[in-house]
Amino acid sequence: MSIKVSGLSKVYGEQKAVDNISFSIEEGEIVGFLGPNGAGKSTTMKMITGYLEPDSGEIEVASIRKTSSNNIELKKKIGYLPEANPLYFDMYVREYLEFIAGVHNVKDPKQAIEHVINLTGLTPEKHKKIGQLSKGYKQRVGLAAALIHNPDVLILDEPTSGLDPNQIIEIRDVIRKLGQNKTVLFSSHILQEVEALCNRVIIINKGKLVADDQLKNLSQANTGTQVRVSFRESLEEEWLKRLPAVVSAQKKDSHTWLLDTGDPDALNKQVMELALQHNLNIVSLQSESRNLEEVFRDLTSKKQ
Repeated sequence: MSIKVSGLSKVYGEQKAVDNISFSIEEGEIVGFLGPNGAGKSTTMKMITGYLEPDSGEIEVASIRKTSSNNIELKKKIGYLPEANPLYFDMYVREYLEFIAGVHNVKDPKQAIEHVINLTGLTPEKHKKIGQLSKGYKQRVGLAAALIHNPDVLILDEPTSGLDPNQIIEIRDVIRKLGQNKTVLFSSHILQEVEALCNRVIIINKGKLVADDQLKNLSQANTGTQVRVSFRESLEEEWLKRLPAVVSAQKKDSHTWLLDTGDPDALNKQVMELALQHNLNIVSLQSESRNLEEVFRDLTSKKQ
């Protein structure tokens, strides 16, 4: 396993920021780490990277089990981009990367710097001071610094925060390239970003693990809980709400409805009977899977 945490907990006063969570990530995976604000994502990432000590639990990165005596060795295996990207704005891009390479004792710093500049698309801006860069290019510098020592594992906390749509796509492409030969754990509030990059997500809420699965499995688990039906004609909302299998009905446009149900097969039959009864023409009738946003909202709104 590239990352393995077992029974990880962190308490601040009376608040359990992280409450006995466990998960593992294989080499080469890009995994989305999701949760509402205050769920414990950043705290978990800081414990994995060695910037915070857990109150209990075990952490293993790249086959190194974290102890008080090998924290430095563990950090060598990790590239970390925190949410608050710590940059020296008065330094030039190359100057800053030389400094970071020196911190990591990189054997061939010149070659390593050229490699990360090309990889992160910093070439057009490499001659500038960091303070002169746009937010997107500052994020690229942070990524380059996290990659300078060629780590096995990348921990990225909100890497696309505050970026415009074009910058988000650019950083997404960089992360996708990195995921070809590194393990990437990244958090984001942009769920479309997670769907575009990840096959798997881990979701925590109020410090507890509430989901850890492949995206397709999370969607399949919710398949059939919604039925979308379109009629050629307009109809009364009450007609649909009276159907025994309908939990709730949401009007999407003048002819289309999204119906929540616990029994899609029964609902499909009832909708067809309704159409016959009122001489309606059904244009389409299909069950739908929930997207990640709906799954996330459902899992993180439940009381614990």
